[in-house]
Amino acid sequence: MGVENRSEIAAHELTHRQILTVFTGLLLGVFLASLDTTVVTTALPTIAGDLGGLTQLPWVLTAYLLTSTAATPLYGKLSDLYGRRRLYLIALAIFLVSSLLAGLSQNMLQLIVFRGMQGAGGGGLGAMGFIILGELVSPRARGRYIGYFTAAFTSSALLGPVIGGYFVDHASWRWVFYVNIPLGLVALAVVDRVLRLPFPTRDHRIDWLGAGLLVSGVTLLILAMVWGGDAYAWSSPLMIGTLAAVIVLAVAFIAQEKRAPEPILPLHLFGIRTFALAMVISLAAGAAMMSANAFLPLFLQVVTGTSATSSGLLLAPMMISMTITAAVAGNLTTRTGRYKWLLVVGPLASTGALWGLSGVGVSTTSGQVTMWMIVMGVGIGMLFPTITTATQNALALSDLGAGTAAITFFRSLGQTIGIGAYGAILAGFVHSELPDLLPADAAGIDVDRLLNTPARIRLLDPGVREAVVRTVADGTARIFAVATIAAVVTIITGLMMREEPLRDFSALAADEASNAGGAESDHDDAPGHHRRGEGPAGSQTLTE
Repeated sequence: MGVENRSEIAAHELTHRQILTVFTGLLLGVFLASLDTTVVTTALPTIAGDLGGLTQLPWVLTAYLLTSTAATPLYGKLSDLYGRRRLYLIALAIFLVSSLLAGLSQNMLQLIVFRGMQGAGGGGLGAMGFIILGELVSPRARGRYIGYFTAAFTSSALLGPVIGGYFVDHASWRWVFYVNIPLGLVALAVVDRVLRLPFPTRDHRIDWLGAGLLVSGVTLLILAMVWGGDAYAWSSPLMIGTLAAVIVLAVAFIAQEKRAPEPILPLHLFGIRTFALAMVISLAAGAAMMSANAFLPLFLQVVTGTSATSSGLLLAPMMISMTITAAVAGNLTTRTGRYKWLLVVGPLASTGALWGLSGVGVSTTSGQVTMWMIVMGVGIGMLFPTITTATQNALALSDLGAGTAAITFFRSLGQTIGIGAYGAILAGFVHSELPDLLPADAAGIDVDRLLNTPARIRLLDPGVREAVVRTVADGTARIFAVATIAAVVTIITGLMMREEPLRDFSALAADEASNAGGAESDHDDAPGHHRRGEGPAGSQTLTE
């Protein structure tokens, strides 16, 4: 690319102040979307007491997870067709309206429905934040901003239960949802006023069949992971039928995407080496990470006797180390333009931490667990922001939305599969091992009756309690051993990644310069560039 072309592209770059203003609005949206996955947890008992429907309580969390996961790839593709700003504002509006309705809920069914709506908006906020950032900021400078997004995710995970508990104790559980409204309105005002992005208008057809197959498949998969081993045995006809339906829908979705003119998840992206490897990393890393997030609190409460609050706080070191490492890694990427080492060292650190946790037992202390959690946070902090930067750097502007959303989708898919697999491992291990460890006078006791809350386990007879604690400890160790295998996949995949030069210009500036006639042919073929003003006949570029 010539000096003149670079100068013309630079003239179209947003100023640092403009980027920070837009980024503030995006950051608020990402924070709110992430906050709502955890803020409800401490309010659930009070909600159940107020609205009733204790048996439906898990669906308050599941409804949000289900719709946010299913909606993510849809937002990505629709933003490629209709513009980033429009889809972000739609997602934020859905999130705000559903937050108000959730706070006004008069029964559990209403709350579950409105939480599902929240997830549909929250999934869009999380995905669109990364997509818009990918268009505004060059890949080389993007690392530091993605580090801030990581900080928003981790801080919300830590603050969510605290904020939820505060409102329950000092106001009402309804404020767990109302608190989104003033912050969301600030984000709405900032993005609506400041963000202006060009987008193409061209003849297109939305792949409604592909969208339906994707949403149906993801919905059934999440339901299978929620029900399996708990509400229904994995070998039951319902579970076997559900998993079979997931496979059929996945095959049908792939077949539909091959022939759709505007596929929800363009399969040609998997022909890009960086993208294909990034999806494998996201899937494996999501599965590996959930072993700690979902099962360490159980281990700490049952085996070490830690309280529920303290077990949650013991995850804080991982979150803090993740935030600090993400910020440092992002700045190093911006300074040096090198990133592959992060995709190798990060997985090595996470794998080492999981291998260490696979040795936990009844004598393990919370301090030992904390040490491995810090190491895991370092690894995740290196990996997740970097994989987003590397993937966006390899994508054409026309595929930026669908490609970026795919990262989040595959990571969430890995987390969903991981939770189900680990739960099945623990349940199977407990049912096979616990009966042999029980004292003679406890033989014949229903194992499921012993697997109760940590507080009730502590009230069991000493011999029975010791057997339950040992079984849970050994079962958790087995979970981490399996998660280590998933983490090894991220190491291998990271080694296979090729380090492509990071562009030092944003997709937005390149597109503006191209439309102004200032970009030459050598720039047109630059990685990740796509002249949106030169689409099919009848297409044109407008500004949102």
